[in-house]
Amino acid sequence: MKQILVYSDSLTWGIVPNTRKRLDFFDRWPGVLEQTLNKTSQTYRVIENCLNGRRTAWEDPYKPGRNGLVGIQQVLEMHAPLELVVLALGTNDFQSMHQHNAWHSAQGIRALVTEIREAPIEPGMPIAPILVVCPPEIETPKGSIAPKFAGGEHKCVGISGEFKSVADDLNCDFFDIGSVTGPSKVDGIHLDLEQHHLVGEKIAKKIGEILSSDAAKIAKKA
Repeated sequence: MKQILVYSDSLTWGIVPNTRKRLDFFDRWPGVLEQTLNKTSQTYRVIENCLNGRRTAWEDPYKPGRNGLVGIQQVLEMHAPLELVVLALGTNDFQSMHQHNAWHSAQGIRALVTEIREAPIEPGMPIAPILVVCPPEIETPKGSIAPKFAGGEHKCVGISGEFKSVADDLNCDFFDIGSVTGPSKVDGIHLDLEQHHLVGEKIAKKIGEILSSDAAKIAKKA
């Protein structure tokens, strides 16, 4: 069995927009990803480590434990060996209490990639490749979550290009959710059930390409 770690926030946790409810596993995109990958000749387990409000590299002044850098190396130790790490963060960097722009968020991704690659996993275990997943740009926040993300639609502009630049610079694979869907029309932030299914299928295709390419490289070396 091959394991894939998804390290993310509420867009992956599966919060139902404008509620505090959660989608079932197979309606969240990691569950769709797992089901899709398991239609191949390999068996995959998708491990979710998704925390509502998690930033890339900053603290939430009102709720502790939301800095994505804190504890990520221990998460990797817990679940090693891993076939792939999917890093899907960024949206919460634009909450109203922060004055970050897309460049700042991308630097948070850069710091996370460094932490992942330097994690003290068991000797002999492989350092997993990384897929950087960029969230869709925030639209005008609506509903109960609007005050928390006020102004986020302006601060996040250009996030895809900034994330892609960091991913290329660090030799990571890249997938932009915004290339297949925007955020929910309900709150302008999260993903609806149908969007989770679409994203899961598209990321499964991307991961299939990554893993096939890695296998081909290994076979060529042998």
